[in-house]
Amino acid sequence: MPHTEEWTVRLQLFEEEGTTKARVQLDTGTTQLTGHGVAHRNPSDADVPEIGDELAAGRALHDLAGQLVSAAERDIEGMGAERPSPQQVVGWPM
Repeated sequence: MPHTEEWTVRLQLFEEEGTTKARVQLDTGTTQLTGHGVAHRNPSDADVPEIGDELAAGRALHDLAGQLVSAAERDIEGMGAERPSPQQVVGWPM
């Protein structure tokens, strides 16, 4: 059974006084999730905005990924399957 979807992801970065904040929004067409991430620069470190952007964005994407896995686990349980094992990394259930 072929299946094709297109999801929209929007990543926004904000920097203020050595702190970079990231917000990543996922829109699946039926569900919207938002992940958040923050990076703080030590005042004694060089001001390299790319590093803060990378850390904050990575943390926001990690937050979003956790939300997606949790949603999938709830959906699997809703179908009557056992709660997935945290060690299982391939196959279905997760």
